[in-house]
Amino acid sequence: MESDTYHQRFFRPSCLPALNMRFAKGDFFQPYFEKTFDQINVPIELARTPEDTVINYFSILREASYMGERSCGTIGQSKIPYPLAYNFFTKEYQQKISYENYLHSFAGVGHTSLIKLCRIPDENQGIKFFYEIETIEGFEGRSAEYFGYSYGFLQLVQEHEGFRISDLHQIEEDFLCAPYHGWDQDGESIVDIKYGEWCKLVKKRYPTIRNGYIKNIYFRGHDETNYLFIYFTLTNGTDIEIAQFHKAADEKWKQIKINPEQECITQKNE
Repeated sequence: MESDTYHQRFFRPSCLPALNMRFAKGDFFQPYFEKTFDQINVPIELARTPEDTVINYFSILREASYMGERSCGTIGQSKIPYPLAYNFFTKEYQQKISYENYLHSFAGVGHTSLIKLCRIPDENQGIKFFYEIETIEGFEGRSAEYFGYSYGFLQLVQEHEGFRISDLHQIEEDFLCAPYHGWDQDGESIVDIKYGEWCKLVKKRYPTIRNGYIKNIYFRGHDETNYLFIYFTLTNGTDIEIAQFHKAADEKWKQIKINPEQECITQKNE
């Protein structure tokens, strides 16, 4: 435990614990030395559940580094983990992103920590996760490394060999816009302005219920329907909309999708 705390001191500037702490021992990667991605099969025990697939995928990336030699020597397992990680993708998704492009997407990244992971509602009743990562990155011509943050969404499907990633989106976080251009990074303000002023939907917004980085924002609509909008707060303080629900009277919550930029354009421009 003491050794783990020592490493976290240098890898983790934020207060959230890393969730991708599996496979830290180097012998895990021994069978994959000098193998190309098409010579590797993901062990079925690494993909038995959707959560296992995602956490194991990011745990493998945690040990990967694509930034060359540093003054302290090789970082982690260098590029050895990437072919294994790539095989967590479905064959169909691999056809959309080649291994060469996948590998190049990690250029400059020396360490990856998964700091937020949550399964979220999917309109198509699929398997969808929100994630946020913290990376240590090095840039050519600079002797120091820097911390970067990104978030995104993962789609998974179940196959014969276990669960696989069928889609992955990653968005880099900005740390300068929110302090100077505030309201559309704040969940409550978004509800008040976009869904209230633009869409004329909000009759009364209730106090936000927070659980860690999760915001549940409830309001009563002018149509006398109850609404619930879920937002996640990123490390840079920005609130990201995750899902929308409504229910009338004693009905159950039903997922909906209102796009204020498209559906409320008349109200917005008034």
